[in-house]
Amino acid sequence: MRKTVFLNNDREMPLLGLGVYKTADSEAETAVTAAVNSGYRMIDTASVYKNEESIGKAIAKCGVPRKDLFITSKIWNTAQRMGDIEGAFYRSLDRLKLDYVDLYLIHWPVPGCYLSTWKGLEKILDSGRALSIGVSNFQIHHLEELKKISGIVPAVNQIECHPLCYPKDLIEYCQTEGIQVQAYAPLARGAYFDNDVMCVLGTKYARTPAQVGLRWAIQKGISVIPKSVHPDRIAANADIFSFNIDEEDMDIIETQNQDYHSSHVPEDLRDVIL
Repeated sequence: MRKTVFLNNDREMPLLGLGVYKTADSEAETAVTAAVNSGYRMIDTASVYKNEESIGKAIAKCGVPRKDLFITSKIWNTAQRMGDIEGAFYRSLDRLKLDYVDLYLIHWPVPGCYLSTWKGLEKILDSGRALSIGVSNFQIHHLEELKKISGIVPAVNQIECHPLCYPKDLIEYCQTEGIQVQAYAPLARGAYFDNDVMCVLGTKYARTPAQVGLRWAIQKGISVIPKSVHPDRIAANADIFSFNIDEEDMDIIETQNQDYHSSHVPEDLRDVIL
């Protein structure tokens, strides 16, 4: 069963990775180590998470060759507003103690900034210090604006996606444009673990609702980066490649969409994003 996907620049990205949002420095190193031991090869962090140094330490100690890992980081809104694109990127590299990242993302489409930020990411891509560039939390109109000023299509659009939040139009747009969708908060912070449909399907497939939700996403071709700091849950979240969900059940899961968001839009962007 395939565990990776090819991006639009022919680079390979795992379908499963570890998210480390709000993972404290003291926990990040342990979480990454547990993830690598459970077979994860993708780690997703960001400058605003304040744990890049611990992630870097774990990467250095994990025993897996750098070329076999896929590391993502993101530029935060403050650096975008300051126009400090390259500076922010190289500070992230320094904290991670890496020569390059596999993917560098614009964290949020800051109005009046994200187009120039993208031009900065193009330069970073040209430098070879980021092997792919992409975006996060971009809607269709943001992606259309990017298309007007750049010939480089984002490799990834990272958005909240799970059975209770399935922005179908955006996902289909991305897939048509060759943009890989990656789901953050794919467990919705536990919001669907007691959902009747997910529990029934969990029983049917002898899996937890969390595993069913993650499997549903990757069967749709969506990469997932579930967050956990518990080694047993990290291992359980990785056990999603040994079963398939029937097509009719895939459709049933899709009907659970409530446009429910477990993540929070930054206060200074709420009026323009929501």
